[in-house]
Amino acid sequence: MTQPVSYKRHRFPPEIIAHAVWLYFRFPLSLRLVEEMLLERGIVVSYETVRRWALKFGPDYARRLKRKRPSRRDIWHLDEVVITIAGQKHWLWRAVDQDGYVLDEIVQTRRDTKAAKRLLKRLLKKQGRPPRRMITDKLGSYAAARRQIIPRTEHRSHKGLNSRAENSHLPLRRREHAMQGFRSPGGLQRFTFVFSAIRNLFVPPCSRRSALATHLHRLNAMAEWKAAAGLIA
Repeated sequence: MTQPVSYKRHRFPPEIIAHAVWLYFRFPLSLRLVEEMLLERGIVVSYETVRRWALKFGPDYARRLKRKRPSRRDIWHLDEVVITIAGQKHWLWRAVDQDGYVLDEIVQTRRDTKAAKRLLKRLLKKQGRPPRRMITDKLGSYAAARRQIIPRTEHRSHKGLNSRAENSHLPLRRREHAMQGFRSPGGLQRFTFVFSAIRNLFVPPCSRRSALATHLHRLNAMAEWKAAAGLIA
């Protein structure tokens, strides 16, 4: 059984801590903007405190959020994007499913078959089953990795088919701009773990939902978020 979130030795109530962490990861806000938004509510807290809350509680909340159950009908869309950290190129490898749900992300210094194999192995371990189909761009490393890890899975490699994975990079790009870049590969990995878990929770899987369905989805997401933060039983 998962232990409840501990807020011991924190002078601010859990509701304020959870709200600050939610603001930071859910919207393209800098730490200073979160500080300003809290001040507007009469809550005086420094941006450094918000940063410490994000580092301490963000991963804990993310681990408590329910993951989407895998299906034999799933389609994995894989892509990698370059992110420069301290003058060095790193590659963020990402996998999303047919609904745009982020399945996994991994920061690597390589863009080759070894890196692609590492992503597929992590995905297979997390999902527990291979997908019905795998869609990638023309990078040959994906085909080589598929043959070794999931040889029976259909693979389609075409840039025009992989817009779902490519579009999934855009929210993180906006955050990268708001944060003026990432300081370390480990910091990027930790941030994406929380950022994508919260985005998976709050963003509806289909853009063609009605306004009412979207509203209900957000209400349910907020209830799950509060439960993960230990604000409701």
